[in-house]
Amino acid sequence: MARSLVDLLTTHATHQPDRTAYRYLVTGDPDGEVQEISYARLATRTRAVAAWLQERGLAGSRAMLLYPPGLDFISGYLGCLAAGVVAVPGVPPQGRAHNHRALTRMKRLIADADAKVILGDRQVIDALGAMTEHLPELDGVTCLVTRAIPDEAAASWRAPDLTADSVAFLQYTSGSTSAPRGVVITHGNLLDNERIITERMGHTPEVIEEYGHELLVSWLPVYHDMGLIGPVLNTVYLGLTTTLFSPLHFLQRPDRWLRAVSRYRPHTSGGPNFAYELCLKHATPELVDELDLSSWKVAFNGAEPVRAATLRRFTETFAPAGFRREAFYPCYGLAEATVMVTGGTVGTPPVLLAPADGASDADASAIGCGRPGPDLTVVVADPERQQELPEGEVGEIWVQGASVAKGYWRNALATREHFRATLPGHEGRFLRTGDLGFLRDGELFVTGRRKDLMVVDGRNHYPQDLELSAEMSHPALRPGCTAAFSVDSGDAGVDGERPVLVAEVDPDAAGEAEKIVDQVRGAIGDAHGLSVHDVVLVHPGTIPKTSSGKIQRRATRTAYLDGALSVIGAPATG
Repeated sequence: MARSLVDLLTTHATHQPDRTAYRYLVTGDPDGEVQEISYARLATRTRAVAAWLQERGLAGSRAMLLYPPGLDFISGYLGCLAAGVVAVPGVPPQGRAHNHRALTRMKRLIADADAKVILGDRQVIDALGAMTEHLPELDGVTCLVTRAIPDEAAASWRAPDLTADSVAFLQYTSGSTSAPRGVVITHGNLLDNERIITERMGHTPEVIEEYGHELLVSWLPVYHDMGLIGPVLNTVYLGLTTTLFSPLHFLQRPDRWLRAVSRYRPHTSGGPNFAYELCLKHATPELVDELDLSSWKVAFNGAEPVRAATLRRFTETFAPAGFRREAFYPCYGLAEATVMVTGGTVGTPPVLLAPADGASDADASAIGCGRPGPDLTVVVADPERQQELPEGEVGEIWVQGASVAKGYWRNALATREHFRATLPGHEGRFLRTGDLGFLRDGELFVTGRRKDLMVVDGRNHYPQDLELSAEMSHPALRPGCTAAFSVDSGDAGVDGERPVLVAEVDPDAAGEAEKIVDQVRGAIGDAHGLSVHDVVLVHPGTIPKTSSGKIQRRATRTAYLDGALSVIGAPATG
């Protein structure tokens, strides 16, 4: 029985050495340059990296991985696992374009993880060398271009003594409501979650055979849990052939994703809700005519709120290309549970619940995120009384099972707060996710983040609901680029919090700003019975987001209160 993904890589390299493990679309285009790596070659590069780390006595220490999109990251990551070194995936520096926020995050991760070595490609390592005055954290840290390690080094690799409790890597949280924390993921966590992904997404031996091992296409960032543990590591777990390309190439031209799906005909591919919205924004009749999406059985949608309107419009738009509504696969997960917690049933349409108030707007429906993976327990609890709630009641989502991580890296207080909960009637400890939701007929419905919940005039409001209403009020508002939060009203005679909406719009819409603001206010008032304290229209790229693209509402609130937003129509400063 495999003790780690390293064992499985060895098995695949032995039994199918010439099979392509990964192909990488260098330009993002299926008809452009393609790089491939076989299982035999991947095993050699993995062992070479591992041997280099072992020879320097780095087993048990942390290695920061700073690679641009491409295949080098995979052998670097697996090389750490094969050496007993704790991998720490990070966002690589982007030269002069590397903004202050990204640089601050990288510095924090290097210091927090106490990284002893940084692995990357030549471009990244050279960029770090030019940034030493801004990165005192690099003092004493070895920086290595892994391609410089010769293949011959693989011969000196020795398999480490790994157990299920051995730490595989630190997955730093995206930090949507707090500073990033390093989640301690063990080899046992990884194997268990790969088992769950495989079962929930229907990656059976029969399906693998039917698809000729071509199950996955992904543009998702590999430094983030959804892109890493999903497409990249499920490939090694099952011995698949997976097609990858850069998230930047997807953002530049969303049609590349659909063309890759059409060309390689995978069973599974997906991303956050905004990705499907981007595809819709750039869809043309000519593109739809060129595509064949009929092989796409699992179009997973997670990491941010799933919108019923998005599912409906995407299905309608791409049905002529063979896309089916049954392919949509809402799911829920988080780094603290490795990644996947719940997922839909393959071949079954998403479960939608109409709004409880009887409103006719189906786009406000609650969307089910599926059922827990096998041997995972999901309950909804009252976070204050720490008691399980009846079916249908909204509370905090708690998770228990072998996929739940050990805790947070060097943060005993946060570990005790989030990973050590107990419930009457249940044995063992639970992970408190910080997410709110409810269960109905075994299906999990996620309603929002506990820390983001807005209480206005004694009523609870989820910011994502206000954001959706705002975005639907005018076409100039960018999907997935609105932040709702509450502030003290500051008005005499008015107590409590009042909602604020900050929304990114096209600068060309500046002349309609007043009209857009009025429509946002009207939409929020009609749908939620709220009077908005302020609506601020800002330039694209203004609203802070996490490394995985989630809205950082707290950071947006801080920028709003500090007057630091790039407001449309505001006079230039400086």
